[in-house]
Formats: sequence, C-alpha cells, structure tokens
Amino acid sequence: QVQLVESGGGLVQPGGSLRLSCAASGFTLDYYVIGWFRQAPGKEREGVSCVSFSDGHTNYDDSVQGRFSIGRDAAKNSVYLRMNSLKPEDTAVYYCAAYRGWGGCGHTLANYDYWGQGTQVTVSS
Repeated sequence: QVQLVESGGGLVQPGGSLRLSCAASGFTLDYYVIGWFRQAPGKEREGVSCVSFSDGHTNYDDSVQGRFSIGRDAAKNSVYLRMNSLKPEDTAVYYCAAYRGWGGCGHTLANYDYWGQGTQVTVSS
C-alpha cells in the first residue's frame, strides 16, 4: 500500500528556515516522481518543486527558486524540501505527492496519483 507522510512543518519567523520530510512506504523512490505542493487559505493548490529519481531532474516554481531545494534523504526512502529565507507568503499547508514515471517532472496536479495528508507551515513574526 502506497503511503506518503509529511513532517517538519511549524511556525518560523520571516527569513528563517524549515526542512520538510516526506516518508514514502509501499514503493521505492527510484522509479517515481515526487512533488511538493502547497495550498494557502482561499487559494488553489500549487506546485512548489519536484524531482524525478530516474534521471535526477528537478524543477522549482519561480516563487521559490534559489530559496528551496529538494532531494533524497541519504539511505532513506524519503524526500526532503529544504526551505530557506522564508516569507509570509510561503505560509500554507505543504503536501508531497508521487506518481510512477521518469524523464523529468512537472507540477500538474492530475499527474500525481498519491498524496500525503499535509503539514502546516506558518511564516510570521
């Protein structure tokens, strides 16, 4: 049974950092694409970053380029999202998602078959 569980959210001041983790079970990351998405109150869910483990391709939304980084936790079947220089507009529930695929990745929600339950990130002073 495929399962994704996010962790690492919390309250942080503007300019601070957080590291989210997405623990995967029921499948091996090697043949999957993992994406991070976020949804702020009253807004649509949007893609933040993704990684294709078959070729190492990564993709970032313009709003987080240079501040966020995505990668695989060493020796673990999990994916992290490192978030630096956080801004109040980064406040949202963050979700990880997955689909079996290779050769690049994108942020089209309909492509993702499996979703976690989300973790809240609040950036406020």
